[in-house]
Amino acid sequence: MSATYDLILKGGTVVNQDGEGLRDVAVRDGRIAGIGSFDGAQAGEVVDCTGLHVLPGVMDTQVHFREPGLDHKEDLESGSRAAVMGGVTAVFEMPNTNPLTTSEAALADKVRRGHHRMHCDFAFWVGGTRENVADIPDLERLPGAAGIKVFMGSSTGDLLVEDDRGVRDILSVTRRRAAFHSEDEFRLRERMGERVENDPASHPVWRDEIAALKCTQRLVAIARETGARIHILHLSTAEEVDFLIDHKDVASIEVTPHHLTLTDEAYHRLGTLVQMNPPVRAPRHSERLWWGLQQGLLDIFGSDHAPHLLEEKQKPYPASPSGMTGVQTLVPIMLDHVNAGHLSLARFVDMTSAGPARLFQTALKGRIALGYDADFTVVDLKRKETIRNEWIASKCGWTPYDGKQVTGWPVGTLVRGQRVMWEGELVDPSKGEAVVFQDGMKG
Repeated sequence: MSATYDLILKGGTVVNQDGEGLRDVAVRDGRIAGIGSFDGAQAGEVVDCTGLHVLPGVMDTQVHFREPGLDHKEDLESGSRAAVMGGVTAVFEMPNTNPLTTSEAALADKVRRGHHRMHCDFAFWVGGTRENVADIPDLERLPGAAGIKVFMGSSTGDLLVEDDRGVRDILSVTRRRAAFHSEDEFRLRERMGERVENDPASHPVWRDEIAALKCTQRLVAIARETGARIHILHLSTAEEVDFLIDHKDVASIEVTPHHLTLTDEAYHRLGTLVQMNPPVRAPRHSERLWWGLQQGLLDIFGSDHAPHLLEEKQKPYPASPSGMTGVQTLVPIMLDHVNAGHLSLARFVDMTSAGPARLFQTALKGRIALGYDADFTVVDLKRKETIRNEWIASKCGWTPYDGKQVTGWPVGTLVRGQRVMWEGELVDPSKGEAVVFQDGMKG
């Protein structure tokens, strides 16, 4: 029998809009060409998925890959290698690079750098500033643009729009869903004295829950006034969970694995390695985040992968930079939560594939369905592994989860029908292309 398909994933449990079931998936020309039962002789390549779950490709819509300008700690190749090693098939990368991604030329440069050099597919957030407001309607729809990202609280990099007028000007002209780092810069400046030398546990005291809540309240009010859609990144407080219950018509919500998994005890164990903006907080906050997730309030997971070299992180607080690796550990950490009964596999899939596709209107991604890109995250739900620094593919080579035992592991990463990672090895790397969006401009 002559080959009809390029590839068949055979014998796995496929998770899609129909639920879970033993099905084969056939691929032709990078797209899903059939779901059902197929003879292996019908394909040029057959991948045995017996005992494995075949999930829609995981998308991580908040990563910092540092290129250009900070390539010593990460770049688009190394960051995307970490992504596919962890089962992630597409990433949305942040604009706080050097130069900042705030212009058509800077975005085009990133797309050029990523094309067939990154191992997964990609899009880039464009920074919203006071200077580029007039260009935003075009910038947010350029090929490769994920949308507009605004920092209302200072974090890594030079992007900051802290005042209501600046945010109002940006949201008045956006048409796509704009993403926000929501911490009140004015309160952060007032409370800088709360930082204690050599005590990273003072980080959440300085960047407290009021700073987060106050900014989110301001942001929601401006979104209502302007009729804009907003996306709150890395939600971290119980207070914001309770506030946003009444504002889901304008606000979508991201939550990170570290805000769900780590609490403030980690400062005493890991020191500055757990320093993030917004901070990891007391258990009551993670408990309320889990409640919000289980109630359907939270929309997607994002890693906020933001690597720094160990020697940078080990500077005494507060000279130490905020940020940690996360793109490679998103899948195993959250699958461990699935196995612990904290969320269902269906909910995991919704928050890593269908959810991002729905919020950001990706074309041909987010589902295992005919005609869609053949992006798959293949996992062994019962496999027990210990996360180690040595496994981390990022340039910085460390993770706050070093030594953590998990149940559930990424076995394979397929991007548009190409088996990029299988059993911890790069198989067919460097074929990444720009994600296409339904409301973006054609290239």
